[in-house]
Amino acid sequence: MADTKNIVLTPEGRQKLVDELEYREGAKHDEIVERIKEARGFGDLSENSEYDAAKEEQSHNESRINEIRQILATATIAAAGSARDLTVSIGTIVELEDSKGKKTNFTIVGTTETNSLDHKISNESPVGAALIGHKKGDQVEVVAPSGKSRTYTITGITR
Repeated sequence: MADTKNIVLTPEGRQKLVDELEYREGAKHDEIVERIKEARGFGDLSENSEYDAAKEEQSHNESRINEIRQILATATIAAAGSARDLTVSIGTIVELEDSKGKKTNFTIVGTTETNSLDHKISNESPVGAALIGHKKGDQVEVVAPSGKSRTYTITGITR
């Protein structure tokens, strides 16, 4: 990763990366090696698409292993704050209410853990950045990259 910005992970996000690294260094690596051995048995390697695909997958796997190692070596793990002084930070689940009364929950995570299908938003996204540091009851204005603005009320924060 040529990017030198500080990566922040939740403890769960760190564990997912550790698990992925274990899988890629173990079972995935062994699977690829087996595919390469099988492909070699098909004959001439210069015209062997199975061999080329297996070698490409091996390269991709090794790149991802290196990327994960770099993230784990440089990432900061978000620490849980005190329950009394609960503000929005990485690792918190935030309940928002829009002006029409519709409620939505988001988990604030580091950039590498973002998953919109699981309602995990980055601390660097427009919504995440606007929420960081606020408390329950605060009204927060979120400006989208398009310039459109929305106001939300924080109705709940949990860890």
